Amino acid sequence: MEQESLISKKMLLEKYGISYGALYRWKRKGLIPDRWFIKKATVTGQETFFPEKLVCERVETILSMKEDILLDDLAKNLSGEEKKDEFLLLSTEFGEKSFKISEIKGIFLLGKEGTKADITEKIKQYFDEMKGE
Repeated sequence: MEQESLISKKMLLEKYGISYGALYRWKRKGLIPDRWFIKKATVTGQETFFPEKLVCERVETILSMKEDILLDDLAKNLSGEEKKDEFLLLSTEFGEKSFKISEIKGIFLLGKEGTKADITEKIKQYFDEMKGE
């Protein structure tokens, strides 16, 4: 299996001349999927990396279209690509995080007393039932 090459956030920003603020605005609007932001420990601390091919193609698309179309409309257009897959979306007071169903290994409810209930199959069954509707 071929290892996907990654690009650091710093290199991405330099390569395309975009600001940190623009990158995170695109993330908030859904133009760049949250799961593409990969945190890794490095000798200098923790850094953010991206799947290079995916993020570079997406940034080039955004840059080429942002003058002609509102970012919200562009996000709707690009989200059509993401909708081909099924996702589990967790929403908290701190924000939202989506996970590709096919990549989930386990979903657990943790009780106050240390109990752990595996609900993985129930969630996957629910998705299967949704497909049948």
